[in-house]
This record gives sequence, C-alpha cells and structure tokens, in this order.
Amino acid sequence: MAQLAGKVAIITGASSGIGRAAARLFAREGARVVLVARRAQALEALSDEIIAAGGEAVCLAGDVREEQTAAAAVALARERFGGLDIAFNNAGMLGDNAPTHLLSADNWRQVLDTNLSGAFLAARQQIPVMLARGGGALLFTSSFVGQTAGFPGMAAYAASKAGLIGLSQVIAAEYGAQGIRANALLPGGTDTEMGRSAAPTAEARSFVEGLHALKRLAEPEEIARAALFMLSDAASFITGEAIRADGGVSITRG
Repeated sequence: MAQLAGKVAIITGASSGIGRAAARLFAREGARVVLVARRAQALEALSDEIIAAGGEAVCLAGDVREEQTAAAAVALARERFGGLDIAFNNAGMLGDNAPTHLLSADNWRQVLDTNLSGAFLAARQQIPVMLARGGGALLFTSSFVGQTAGFPGMAAYAASKAGLIGLSQVIAAEYGAQGIRANALLPGGTDTEMGRSAAPTAEARSFVEGLHALKRLAEPEEIARAALFMLSDAASFITGEAIRADGGVSITRG
C-alpha cells in the first residue's frame, strides 16, 4: 500500500531541489499535494507532471514570508482535497556569505523571515486544520549547519535553521496529545540549485563532499525519502526530534 494513501500534503519550496523531489515522491505514494513556491511556471510544470503520472496536485505561487500565502495554501487544501494531514515546510534560502560583522541587517531579516518566520506562519495556519482533522504531522527542513557545524559566513542561515529545531520541539510538546507530530529534518550537502550556489566551483564541491563520511553529496530524492518516512505513519511515535539525513557530516570533518 502507498505510504501516504489518502493523505493531503502541503509542500513549500516545491519548485526545485528537495521540495520538487518530495512533491513527486509524495504524489507517487498516494498523497494529494498542494505545491507552494514563488516560481509559478515551474510549479505549474511540476503539477502537470504529477497529474500526467496519475497523481493529484494543485499549485499556489506565493512568498512564504507573507502569511496570506500560508492561509491560501491551507484554504486550497481544504477546498480541493477536504483538509490537511501533513506539511513539509521546506522553503528556504542561504542569504549572503559574509562574516557576521559585515552581514547587513536587511539580509539577516530576509533569511530569518524566509527560513524561520515563514515556517512559523505556515504552521500557524496548518495546525488548526490538522486539529480539526484529528491530528497530523509537520516537518521542517533544518540543517546540520547551526546544530553540529558552524560554517563561516553563514550566521543568518545557521540561526534560522537552528530556530526551526526549537520551533518543532515546542509544537510537538504543545499538540502531541491532540495527535499532531512535529519534527525537523537536517539534510547534509545536497546536489540542488541552492547547494550548488553554496559550492560553485569543482574545488568547493570536492571540499564539501569530503566533509561527509560518505564522501559525496545527497541527491534530492534521498532527502525526500527521509521526509516521506518522517511524515508517514511509519514514524508515528517520532516527534520533537532533529533527524539527520546528512551523510555523516556531523560525525566527521574530513
């Protein structure tokens, strides 16, 4: 049986990378998916691909920093599919690579607003609908950066991703008795558009690969499979956790 059969899912950051891989995988596993990202054309192409393969999908172009986007996504899930069961709050950005004292306050706010506040705004809208459904599961894309590694030039990114772990733990504690689980997923280096921008040269990529015990980057589909497990009923007794899917980067530095 499909692991998400009968489930309705929201996926943010769905137009590329881990979000896109998760959308395709979740749909194959039976979920009816609401796809959220800023790039309308890429979202529509993905939605068409899922539908052509026999899945069910709708898309919403919007900025996760605006609560109206989160509200519209939940409304779309209710109107088209009858409710909401799971949410993969995955949208994020790197921000400027700069030492902390040279990082602009504007860029700091932009990264925090996208990665952390955007996830909070999404959860704020998603939780009431899950409560009405009798429970659900939320998953936030955090990072080993800010938990087990402090990479120079990534203060805003690290702070935002660390904050997601705290957010997921509080949600888990607040709503566990009402059937809602919340966890953070911590990928390692992943071969995505964002990952390539963080390591733009062959030398940089080789260095990042070498930080991992597996000596390679993840494919987006590998992280999507970890997300699938965490949001499926197979993880029904896992909540409030920071789950690493990091290729061993947290246990080795070379």
